[in-house]
Amino acid sequence: MKVLFVCSGNTCRSPMAEAYLNSKKISGVSVCSAGFMGEGDSVSENAAAVMKEIGIDVSAHKSRVINAEMLMADRIFCMGENHRRALILAGADPNGVTVLSGGIRDPYGGDISTYRKCRDEIISAVDNCLYSGEILPVKILFADRNDIKEIAELEKQCFFVPWSENGILEAMNHNTVFFKAVSESGFIGYISVTAVAGEGYINNIAVSRDFRGAGVGSMLLDRAVTFSRDSGLEFVSLEVRASNSAAISLYKKADFKEEGLRRSFYENPKEDGVIMTRRFIK
Repeated sequence: MKVLFVCSGNTCRSPMAEAYLNSKKISGVSVCSAGFMGEGDSVSENAAAVMKEIGIDVSAHKSRVINAEMLMADRIFCMGENHRRALILAGADPNGVTVLSGGIRDPYGGDISTYRKCRDEIISAVDNCLYSGEILPVKILFADRNDIKEIAELEKQCFFVPWSENGILEAMNHNTVFFKAVSESGFIGYISVTAVAGEGYINNIAVSRDFRGAGVGSMLLDRAVTFSRDSGLEFVSLEVRASNSAAISLYKKADFKEEGLRRSFYENPKEDGVIMTRRFIK
């Protein structure tokens, strides 16, 4: 899936959107940005500053002017209706062009607080596009009691010691939030996060066998990270079997760091658990 973000000069809004979506490292998604003028211009100083505040470096970005190859992107998100009309006139597929969040106002010439507001609007809009299925054909939604049976069935497929339906209900009633992945095929995965005293703990993440390797796991993990960050948690942490190299690779790609080892943490078979944590900038 190729995603293109477009604004006027490609020095403020679209590079912030590009960098934010790229920071998620979603499997199967490649991202770039462009504008209608100004090849090779540096990113706005304030745009670089507000992205650095959230740990994303855009200082090396240079503006690009849209070309015919870029217009072939699977999804094009622009910042205003004027951009959408110009893109269509340039040959973009009208069905593939969307005005991000109905329009993101240009912060050019504004102070740092104006850029922070713009950044936060972009972050919210990009998250909404990702989780609503506008980028990949998978939606990430809150799960509730109506999903317990499907969560329990997937647990049986994926784990030696699966949670029971009663255990899942008990977790839902005690500070644990569940997210589900849904495609045209229906329920295909889930993740759960328990929030306690300003800390987040991921319990299980599971994806149906038919959808593994399609980016669903990275989307679920990203949703848990976003929820934890937006909830003001200090960090989000999890344990993973020491032998599960695929899962460890997924977590490392999402900027989780190894922070310890729980000896003989897992049963059937007995195995050490690697503690992996992603901490948030305060």
